[in-house]
Amino acid sequence: MSEPCLKLVLVTPEIPYNTGAIGRTCVALNLELILIKPYGFSLDEKAVRRAGTDYWKHVHLTEFDSWQSFVNDRQPPRGSLYFFEEHGAQSVYEPDYQDNAYLVFGCESAGLPAAVLDGMDDRVFHLPMRNPLVRSLNLANVATAVVYQAMRNQLGV
Repeated sequence: MSEPCLKLVLVTPEIPYNTGAIGRTCVALNLELILIKPYGFSLDEKAVRRAGTDYWKHVHLTEFDSWQSFVNDRQPPRGSLYFFEEHGAQSVYEPDYQDNAYLVFGCESAGLPAAVLDGMDDRVFHLPMRNPLVRSLNLANVATAVVYQAMRNQLGV
């Protein structure tokens, strides 16, 4: 199996089931899962393992204590960062995703911190919704939809 190139980043995730489900998607697609602390749960928590089922042990997981420690360590090029928020000016269908992209998602209750998004307005994307009655979608669902869109060329779609 090849080393993961595309990376899915969760900044301060709060719900263990979402993180577990996203971890399972990462295993299915051979992606690295990067978690930025603090978490709203323990990675030892049963809910994470239950949502990731028996795949959790196969997650290519990297943890960072803060967004700044992630940036300092990885030094991601600006063009490889894609941030996802419901208020993003562009649709997830617009960019041509780089193979080494970092797909960055915020916590379930508050999204991404302003400090993370500062100066990145042109790098913030949203998943379109047709019905205004729905305020937001589940993080695991959005992350999965975005990952498959970002990988459409790699998957032969």
